[in-house]
Amino acid sequence: MLALLMGLAVAAAPALQPADAVVGRWKTPVHNGIVEITRCGASICGKIVGSDKLRTNPNLADGNNGNAALRTRKLMGLQILSGFSQQNGGWYGGKIYNAEDGKTYSAEITLSGNDQLNLRGCVFKPFCRTQTWTRVR
Repeated sequence: MLALLMGLAVAAAPALQPADAVVGRWKTPVHNGIVEITRCGASICGKIVGSDKLRTNPNLADGNNGNAALRTRKLMGLQILSGFSQQNGGWYGGKIYNAEDGKTYSAEITLSGNDQLNLRGCVFKPFCRTQTWTRVR
């Protein structure tokens, strides 16, 4: 009986992923964006490395930023993910910058298999939205 309960507990627990499992390039569902996630010390960070709009205009600027002084910085190479810590098989406590509206949101990342991740961004909980990103091979 104990073995059965232990088996059920293991099956119900979130799958622990290696720390580097999220490292790589990921396609977003908006404008075919490509975000490259890398290790940043004990954390992860992510930068924009492509999109439909950037293929048309690689010098596209961050024109929607709430800070007028930052509106001329280029979107290509812009870090949009930062501040995450790994726990329980995911990355939590991070931030995501949304260039579409020029705002930064709290964020968490969990993997769904090897080739998909779920990124949840929140104004504040429970006001959140989740996007599924697909690994670029």
